[in-house]
Amino acid sequence: MAAALARSADAGGVVAVVLIVSSDGGPAWVGGLLGACITAPHLLGPFVARPLDTAADGRKVIALAALVHGATLAAAVLAYPHTPAAVPALLLIASGLVGPFLTGGISSRLPAIAGTTRHGQRRAQGWDVATYGLSGTLGPTIVALISAGSSPTVAALVLAAATFAAAGLVFLLPFAPPAAHGAQVPRPLRTLRIMLASGRLRRTLYLTIVVAWAVAVLPITAVHSTTELGAAAAAAGALTAAYGAGNLAGSAGMMLRPARGEADRLMTLLALTVAVALALALVAPNLWAAVLCYAAVGVANAYFFAATLAARTEYSPPQARGQIFVWIGALKITAGSAGTASAGAIIGVWAHLPLVLATAFTLLAALVSQLDRLAHRPAASGEKHGTPAEPDHGHRP
Repeated sequence: MAAALARSADAGGVVAVVLIVSSDGGPAWVGGLLGACITAPHLLGPFVARPLDTAADGRKVIALAALVHGATLAAAVLAYPHTPAAVPALLLIASGLVGPFLTGGISSRLPAIAGTTRHGQRRAQGWDVATYGLSGTLGPTIVALISAGSSPTVAALVLAAATFAAAGLVFLLPFAPPAAHGAQVPRPLRTLRIMLASGRLRRTLYLTIVVAWAVAVLPITAVHSTTELGAAAAAAGALTAAYGAGNLAGSAGMMLRPARGEADRLMTLLALTVAVALALALVAPNLWAAVLCYAAVGVANAYFFAATLAARTEYSPPQARGQIFVWIGALKITAGSAGTASAGAIIGVWAHLPLVLATAFTLLAALVSQLDRLAHRPAASGEKHGTPAEPDHGHRP
């Protein structure tokens, strides 16, 4: 509940802000700029995430972030009609800056919730993936429904109230003491170097980025592919809904039957599965076949996402786990935004070009991860759960 409420506000905030500007007669570029003020600061999340690993009670950090997110979102939408646009922009930047605490920050609490067994943790990761899918749909839907019956400003205030409720629910999560004292917790750039030096975390990082970029092209591709599929433009909604339904179905599958095996190998296999599903969507002969293919991409991506959560949990050094969750989550969101933007930029060349590139890049990333694993197989034998995969930490010649 905490995750779903907090992430619904994070997902729906952009829609609410854009609707507020448009309903007030403001120019479209102002709406886009204010919306970007919520999403763009996610990239800075890793540089403020260290308190997740240093605080005596990490729940307080997440709860404070939820309160700040809600308060600044509410203040921004109330200020917009009465102040220069720079004022709500700054408030929304503050809101977006704490957004990673509501995504990767909450996910980093899974070990404390699910216990130490791999089976229990992976079932919990299935639930966590489901909250991402639900919030990505629920947040914009709440905004649309409330805006139709009242106003976008009221919708944004409801989202803000949801984050306040989430802040309270966070304290119902189990307490977990910090894994290390403040001096032992690495700083952000040192954490990034740890990820890059660790084979398993490095593969988690670049596979997450590439797959997030690839699946983000689907909404744009759906809109432009309906003509070739012999369907009306409105059918793009069926394609994107099929992807969302597949994602939720995959999450449910993970809850009922968690994946087994090493998360590192699972990520490569599931990235390959995503690429195959994307390729099938590319060659789908009609609308119904495309609907099934989009659903298959959703299922594969849900399993892949859960595998990346498992990798972050099982391979991260305990003293940097929170930061690693936020680092990878922030780069995932950034990659998704870049995928949508690049698809919109190149789709005019050829309607299938974004999907072709998405398939090719995902296949290439899966291949590189396999070669990366084979190249470091001797070092991998000494890897332990909760420690970096290769102990050289950047001293490789």
